[in-house]
Amino acid sequence: MLPATRTLKSRQTWMLAGLLAMLTASSGCTLTGGGSNFGCDIPAIPAHRLPDELRVRSREEMQQISISRLRQNPPEVYQLGAGDVLGIYIEFVLGQEGEAPPVHFPEQGDQPPALGYPVPVREDGTLALPLIEPVKVEGLSVTQATEAVRHAYINAEILQPGQDKIIVTLLRRRMYRVLVIREENGGKENVTKRGTGDTIDLPAYENDVLHALNETGGLPGLDAKNEILIIRGGFNQGRDWDQIVAQLSSCREPCSCPPTIPDAPNVTRIPIRYYPNQVPQFDQNDIILETGDIIFIPSREEEHYYTGGAMNGGQHLLPRDYDLDVLGAVAEAGGQVGSGGTGIGSVGGRGGSGGGSGAAGANPSKLIVVRKLPCGGQIPIEVDLNRAMLDQSHRILVQPEDTLILRYRLHEEIYNAALQMVSFNFVRGIR
Repeated sequence: MLPATRTLKSRQTWMLAGLLAMLTASSGCTLTGGGSNFGCDIPAIPAHRLPDELRVRSREEMQQISISRLRQNPPEVYQLGAGDVLGIYIEFVLGQEGEAPPVHFPEQGDQPPALGYPVPVREDGTLALPLIEPVKVEGLSVTQATEAVRHAYINAEILQPGQDKIIVTLLRRRMYRVLVIREENGGKENVTKRGTGDTIDLPAYENDVLHALNETGGLPGLDAKNEILIIRGGFNQGRDWDQIVAQLSSCREPCSCPPTIPDAPNVTRIPIRYYPNQVPQFDQNDIILETGDIIFIPSREEEHYYTGGAMNGGQHLLPRDYDLDVLGAVAEAGGQVGSGGTGIGSVGGRGGSGGGSGAAGANPSKLIVVRKLPCGGQIPIEVDLNRAMLDQSHRILVQPEDTLILRYRLHEEIYNAALQMVSFNFVRGIR
């Protein structure tokens, strides 16, 4: 070996020894790129000692709400109400002798053709017909309404029993106009529901939550919150409730939990999924919609976790219907979990890790999960990713607003530095 080569290798050996000594003796906190932490330690609770109140309840325990609970039970026979339009033919009154009654073909495909002249059911549930007092038909079937009209004309001695020719049919069902606001994305390509608002008209006995969702794109998507809000009432009621909420929020004392703000009296929450011990307690009247009601489906914008350190920094959306533990969260963010090789193949720059980026050496295994506390503040939780792959107690679930920081341990930094130096000497030696 040439003297110059021996001098170079000797210098590199001393450099390596000096680097190892510096890493071993370091007691300060010197950070370098890639999430390394030479001697810098963050006091944190080990994941397997985390109290139950700081753990996330598994979403896999939840069950889907029965879709039939979002739909009202229609009556066996249609019952008339204000807003219905009837087709009525009364010989000598609404129609001449021998004249065929007008025929109306329905706008909705589930209704048969109607006969007669259009007469609406008024707000008080009555029919205004010529020559007689208003006839009460609210809550009656079409057949019962026909008999009520016949008796009214016979009692008024305008028509004679057995000589009356009266036809009453349902021309158009009453409609309920509601507003549906959806903030989630659509599940199909080139279809979006984010920020959309649709004003829809629902016929009687179809004015419920299920029909309103069906008219505006179906059930909430996976990026929607686990609930459907039904908002009733007017402007004044909403203004009064905003003032109450503002007063509750402003009375919070320092270092105390925020006050629990209940739902407004005009708001109904319907969960999409629920835990078995929290069965939703709402009845059929809660899902029936009236004119002016609002259905609001909020998005899950705040249900994110954040990553940094030795993996790509970013914001990631949590799944809605299943659990995501720390191993899955690191993998989802592009971090390396475990290794695809032994590291031997890295000598000479051939690569040996499982990260897919050609990097070699030991992967970072120290994960700090910064979790927000319910009453303010935060707490760091330390997860050993190597142990988490074997021990379920170390594999905690990720919850919204968690921040995951992946870092190298000291021995991993030393190993990687030594491996890089050996690789460098190997390459220089074969040239």
